Amino acid sequence: MTEASVRYRDFYRGRRVMVTGGLGFIGSSLAHHLVDLGADVLLVDGMIPDYGGNLFNIADIEGRVRVNISDVRNDAAMAVLVRDRELIFNLAGQVSHIDSMRDPYTDLDINCRAQLSMLEACRRHNPAVRVVFAGTRQVYGRPERLPVDERHLVRPMDVNGVNKAAGEYYHLLYSNVFGVRACSLRLTNVYGPRQLIKHNRQGFIGWFIRLAIEGAEIQVYGDGTQMRDFVFVDDAADAFLRAGACSGCDGEVFNVGGLEPISHRDLVAMLIEVAGSGSMRYVPWPPEKQRIDIGSFYSDSSKFTGTTGWRPAVTLREGLGRTVAFYRANMPHYLEAA
Repeated sequence: MTEASVRYRDFYRGRRVMVTGGLGFIGSSLAHHLVDLGADVLLVDGMIPDYGGNLFNIADIEGRVRVNISDVRNDAAMAVLVRDRELIFNLAGQVSHIDSMRDPYTDLDINCRAQLSMLEACRRHNPAVRVVFAGTRQVYGRPERLPVDERHLVRPMDVNGVNKAAGEYYHLLYSNVFGVRACSLRLTNVYGPRQLIKHNRQGFIGWFIRLAIEGAEIQVYGDGTQMRDFVFVDDAADAFLRAGACSGCDGEVFNVGGLEPISHRDLVAMLIEVAGSGSMRYVPWPPEKQRIDIGSFYSDSSKFTGTTGWRPAVTLREGLGRTVAFYRANMPHYLEAA
């Protein structure tokens, strides 16, 4: 462990931290790291059905965190909750691309208006706070070149991408104009333990993992040659920790991508091998999904590496193995209603 990595981990000892979306996939994983580092952790989550909030995600640390069940759209609650926090990891959001196309107004409300409301609460009641926003590679749309770096045009192909881009720009505006220090991490496909697997509307990787564990058929659209990069959730959490401790991130956007791209068909073949179960079949693209598909995508994360020293540490095969083992041990907690 380098001296720089020790410093950023030491930064959180006794630090008053809030995580919105704290009972969800990445938020709860981040919470585990924060409590291990000695932070004072407040988790805020609206527990909206089908969004991924799950109390089992913090079952082993529930005595070491505080939980406030509150929707980020609740202006009065946010005004109170942000007051004494030194750092906010803002992970609350609607992340389903399909849902955003079916119900664009809810996506707008959560990913735009609620973000603006929280930033206003910070500006009015805690302007010295630092905010790290969970952005998405979806803002780029269909890439013009690969790998995609932060200079690539922002041109989303679905409602979720448009609203996430707006939410990100609010954070940058409040950082650059109002002094509420903020940055955005444009995450690629994050996977791992505690991910929502009850349905397939929040990305395909969690759903594929469930199907493999259940010995079911995994349907791959088209010929399966599309490329993606994947980030294990502990590596994503480490990215948030580094960004939160680094003043050089303020007012900036960063890609957070995987070690190397892999095609869908090779990913599924690896997953079936790791799980020892499941099968694969190629099927035609559903029209509603093909219309908003971005094709092959993988990120260039060198800007973030250069700024913070972050690099993904978990290989895809190792991460899939750890994820499969987790769900085999805990599957009932992720299939029942959250």
